[in-house]
Amino acid sequence: MLGAIAGDIIGSIYEFNNIKTTDFPLFSPECAFTDDTVLTVALADCILHGGDYTEKMREYCRLYPNAGYGGRFLHWVQTGTAACNSFGNGAAMRISPAGFVFDTLDEVLAQAKRFTEPTHNHPEGIKGAQATAAAIFLARTGSTKPRIREYVEKTFAYNLSIPLDTIRPIYRYNETCQATVPEAITAFLESSDFEDAIRKAVSLGGDSDTLACITGGIAHAFYGGVPVHVERKVYEILDERLRKVTMEFAQRFCP
Repeated sequence: MLGAIAGDIIGSIYEFNNIKTTDFPLFSPECAFTDDTVLTVALADCILHGGDYTEKMREYCRLYPNAGYGGRFLHWVQTGTAACNSFGNGAAMRISPAGFVFDTLDEVLAQAKRFTEPTHNHPEGIKGAQATAAAIFLARTGSTKPRIREYVEKTFAYNLSIPLDTIRPIYRYNETCQATVPEAITAFLESSDFEDAIRKAVSLGGDSDTLACITGGIAHAFYGGVPVHVERKVYEILDERLRKVTMEFAQRFCP
């Protein structure tokens, strides 16, 4: 989970100012957490302390009204309407806690679906969340990168064979799961360590904070944590509420 939050913060300044290189300062004074972090922590809070995730999301959105939510999601928060038929990448950006908590792959898939449906009940939205959570589970339980690639491609029909160097020149801003999750997983698969994974995700351009958020959760699980200098900076940027929940989750599920 901390890796996902780190990716969001690092990618935050490039979302509307894309870069196409891995050579950039990892943190800058303008880096900040966005809706990716807020909703990830809301899910972690729900897992830790119970409660209805639908109401927990609305509670966190009221606490952080300027975090950069999508228009349809804000409408859902403000009106209390039923889930929209969405396949936006918001389904995948907030799901990382589910990949760290549950004990079997079947349970991870079931819980990812349950936590996604309140807002993203389109099959592609659910698929994006499940693929992300499954990759995290496989990474943290010792699967190799080839095994993770094989499982995601066979189960979710994502094409993970296109190299980043081929994707990068033509990749553009896209908020769908279909055009975010495969690219984010590919960034992880081509990485050599946690920081390299985040840099590769950001370098694609597009919705950079969400790409790096998804990649960061998987990289955290696979590489056994987040570098100390990254962890320290993330906790410095988070406010007290978000920091407290993130630390509690880390201590309980990601020691």
